[in-house]
Amino acid sequence: MRVPRYWRNLPFIYRLSGWRCVECGAFHPVKPIVCSRCRSSEFQEAELPKTGRLIAYTVLKSPPKGYEEQAPYIVGLVELDDGTRLISQIVDVSEDELKEDMRVEAVFRRLRSNDERDVIEYGYKFRPVID
Repeated sequence: MRVPRYWRNLPFIYRLSGWRCVECGAFHPVKPIVCSRCRSSEFQEAELPKTGRLIAYTVLKSPPKGYEEQAPYIVGLVELDDGTRLISQIVDVSEDELKEDMRVEAVFRRLRSNDERDVIEYGYKFRPVID
């Protein structure tokens, strides 16, 4: 990822915040010029809820470059409490414990480390809600 794009994405990566269209309610991680759904140009800052439910998941056994040390790992489609859907890694649970519609919560974790530059990247992953 190029440096300007990385910096624009930091609020979403670290706080799950971005911009919501005033007209249709679509969420955008980075403030667009016009909404991709309704073409409106009015937005307000919004923070996504940190809880939701797991809709579907899969286990990645052949990960992309930079994630080899984490394999195998679980990636799931999460629907947050406000209806926004996103794809995220699911942690702190084994595959046999997962079930669709289970409640999940966001946790801030290490995403990966870049050995070339000694940079450790952090962001949100999701885990089952701890009662």
